[in-house]
Amino acid sequence: TRILRVKDPAKLKLEDLPEWGYDGSSTYQAAGGDSDLTLKPVFKTNDPVRGGNAVIVLCEVMHPDGRPHETNHRAKLREVLEKGAAKQDAWFGFEQEYTFFQDKTPLGWPTSGYPAPQGPFYCSVGANVAHGRTIVERHTDACLEAGLLLFGTNAEVMPGQWEFQIGYRGDTSEEVNPLVCSDHLWVARWLLHRIAEDQGVEVSFANKPIKGDWNGAGMHTNFSTSDIRDKKKGMGAIENAIAALANKHEEHIAIYGAGLAERLTGDHETCNIEQFRHGVADRGASIRIPIHVSQNGYGYLEDRRPGANANPYEVCAKILMSVCGID
Repeated sequence: TRILRVKDPAKLKLEDLPEWGYDGSSTYQAAGGDSDLTLKPVFKTNDPVRGGNAVIVLCEVMHPDGRPHETNHRAKLREVLEKGAAKQDAWFGFEQEYTFFQDKTPLGWPTSGYPAPQGPFYCSVGANVAHGRTIVERHTDACLEAGLLLFGTNAEVMPGQWEFQIGYRGDTSEEVNPLVCSDHLWVARWLLHRIAEDQGVEVSFANKPIKGDWNGAGMHTNFSTSDIRDKKKGMGAIENAIAALANKHEEHIAIYGAGLAERLTGDHETCNIEQFRHGVADRGASIRIPIHVSQNGYGYLEDRRPGANANPYEVCAKILMSVCGID
């Protein structure tokens, strides 16, 4: 938290915000003998938690000489866009799943043993099946107040597990390029942690938070390019995109999240991590073609492989590199 004296807070612009230094050794990003790193503001929005004149500022991490830090995946996505991906006007949408924990147990679970089998929890209502709604509703309001591209929430298949969606929501006047959607997702994740903190609840983005016959947590990524959205080029562009993604499957899996193999088993609405399959309306595929896209011949694709803890900037960059043919 930084306190700034500003003449007119209502007119505060991103370029008015100063860069700030911090100790990179405390975050395992630098050695103690040379630990200064720089925070460069790249996105700001009003802070729905503090209110008033407070703002949330998202920053890229830079070396003191101005080079992006090695962990700065946002800078890598910028580079991919600059190398040609931006010409394809890609739109993205993320389905962010997560699990609430309290006292090391999923929220709403019995202190010993297990709840009833999966089934009545998905999109549920009722105190016996929906656990954590107060946090979810506060988070929804906060995201909307902050102007984030939130377009839905729902209770997930495992009790204590939920999902929110960030990205394109049918309004073509809204900017939904990869950087914007990733920035909004990152801030939405932060807000979720912050709001759950007030309730003494932990948010887990683990790919397989509970072992056994329970769904894992993913970050299904919907995307399209101008060609995929084109009524004349759509189906051909979709086929080309799927072929390119299949060819780079191992490279995608390598950056799609920690512990991904525990989730991508071939069960619980996933495709086995060692396989690549695509299909229409198939939630057991690597790439799902929505039924209306298949019927219309254009639209978007869903990459169902990214895990809940995947880095959205990395995911977008890798998809664009594959689909747009950028090295």
